[in-house]
Amino acid sequence: MKSMSNVDIYTISDELDNLLSGARVDKSFQPTKDIVVVRFHVPGTGRVDLVMQCGSRIHTSQYPLENPTTPPTFPMLLRKRIKGAHVVSVKQHNFDRVVEIKVKKDKYYTLIVELFDKGNIILLDEENNIILPLKRKQWSDRDISSKKEYKFPEERGINPISVSAEDFKTLFESDSDVVRTLAINGLGSLYAEEIIERANEITEIQKNTPNNELNDNQIEALYQSLTNLFDTLKNNSIKPQIVKSENKEDVVPLDLIKYEDFEKTNYETFNEACDEFYSKKVNTSIKDVKEAAWNKKVNKFEKRLRLQQETLDNFHTTIEESQHKGEVIYSNYPTIENIINVVNTARSKNYSFKEIGKTLKNAKKQGMAEAQIFESIDKMGVLTLRIDDTSINIDPKVPIPENAEVYYEKAKKAKRKTKGALIAIENTKKQLEDVRAKKDIAMENISTPKKRVKKNLKWYEKLRWFLSSDGVLVIGGRDANTNENIVKKYLEPNDIYLHADIHGATSTAIKLNGTELNDNILKESGEFAASFSSAWSLGFTSQDVFWVHPDQVSKTPESGEFLPKGSFVIRGHRNYIRGARVKLAIGIVDYEGKRIMVGPIDALEAHCENFVVLKPGFTKKEAIAKKIINRINEDDLLTLDDIIRVLPSGKCDIDEEYHQRKKYEKN
Repeated sequence: MKSMSNVDIYTISDELDNLLSGARVDKSFQPTKDIVVVRFHVPGTGRVDLVMQCGSRIHTSQYPLENPTTPPTFPMLLRKRIKGAHVVSVKQHNFDRVVEIKVKKDKYYTLIVELFDKGNIILLDEENNIILPLKRKQWSDRDISSKKEYKFPEERGINPISVSAEDFKTLFESDSDVVRTLAINGLGSLYAEEIIERANEITEIQKNTPNNELNDNQIEALYQSLTNLFDTLKNNSIKPQIVKSENKEDVVPLDLIKYEDFEKTNYETFNEACDEFYSKKVNTSIKDVKEAAWNKKVNKFEKRLRLQQETLDNFHTTIEESQHKGEVIYSNYPTIENIINVVNTARSKNYSFKEIGKTLKNAKKQGMAEAQIFESIDKMGVLTLRIDDTSINIDPKVPIPENAEVYYEKAKKAKRKTKGALIAIENTKKQLEDVRAKKDIAMENISTPKKRVKKNLKWYEKLRWFLSSDGVLVIGGRDANTNENIVKKYLEPNDIYLHADIHGATSTAIKLNGTELNDNILKESGEFAASFSSAWSLGFTSQDVFWVHPDQVSKTPESGEFLPKGSFVIRGHRNYIRGARVKLAIGIVDYEGKRIMVGPIDALEAHCENFVVLKPGFTKKEAIAKKIINRINEDDLLTLDDIIRVLPSGKCDIDEEYHQRKKYEKN
């Protein structure tokens, strides 16, 4: 995959500085070993994801990558140190393939993104010491390890934005040619050739011309084409585009002569162009890695199944061969008895087993009929006989039936083992089928990356909300700011205000709009208020909730007291809903168009057929959201972020007992 050039990084850094300056740092993620994603909240814009891939790219992205269930060390450290910080600046270091993102929280931090070679991402403190690198590396002049002072790579080449004509001229004092000289001085082969192409409009220059053959006019033409090219970048007159031909695709920030005959797709920003160019390619490489991991799991079960099948086949072979050998013994009873008698007679005359063996071999050579079945005899006296191409072992010290029984017992033992082998094979087949199905789903999700598109939310979707089974809208705050808005902006004289009787809960308002208040509305609203409170994260199954009229809710504290944002004083009598159930359901409802809704079970039952019931539990939001989306996203309306956004604070589990009971009731 193409790595960003110095020119690409210059353009990207400039755009990122304009976009992210003043933005708040949110969570960080590490989808793969060399990709880190930092999420920002940009005032007036909202969520912005910045993708950084070591040695390759840095740009904003609207293609969310799948994150591991357990975050690695590096993104967890970023969350600890810089979450909540504000971006001070984003800049390219000396026109090199290094980006510095400076942020301020309790103190200044710098995130270094190295895009040369295999690259790195490094967090520095305000004294330029390394807090933690994504990859520990060491060279003779640089040590990228924790607590070491960070040193930028040695400066190479020129800064084409500010290089003087005199400094530019000195480049061509080396023993090289024009194109190589420009390329190794920070311009790369693409822009080196572009500068030569543009210079050819002034005077003729072959790209392989040796430096010592260049004249002053040619060097001046090269300098002029370089300054004209980079003036476009300095003046922000860029034309971000993806260019394509039959066998090449590239992303560039401006029109290039080299690509004038290519098919071009233009974009508003270079970040957007890079996102389209890189994200799908990276998705392919991620798919390869994920597919290899899944294949390893599949191969494990396939190998186990193969070994189990071989074992079962061996059992069947043992059964067949052992039974056959037992039958051979009985069908050749007189012949075997004769040779046993010979052995036992010889033993009675104090012949050793070795001597007996030699005697029987000689007899066999001489054509003695009784000796023709003899193969060998070991030091314990056990005979090996071959009868009709079947080799059997006979102990002359025990009766012939007992020798036959040894083989029959071996067959019975193998037959008993086949039952266990068949059960094991069926279990492995089921496990193999399950892992193949999971692989297919995982590969399909990776193969079709979904672009995150900002949705135009209704006013109530920016809050907590649900539509009661009676058709009444109930809203609640998401945080201190929206709790404040519930009372100040949305609570009207004829509405009802609810709050769980516990510290840390949403302010809830029933928007009656002329509907008469009844027990059903109160019950459902009470469950909503109870569930969107700290009772959920504490694992409670029920919680008391009180309700009052709007004129009882005040922002004016008692004398000498202070009310923090989102808090209110309740005056007068409180009505209580005792033991409101802490449980929610989630599904897609048709209310002013199809949209996701989380609310009491009764409300979801009234407005949609397919929903999932949730209870306080132990599963993280990302993991539970994946389970939910597979159950309810029938029309492909939702993304994981849509689901995560509406879930209550704290971990959840799906109430499988509820769903099993409903399934049983239907049947």
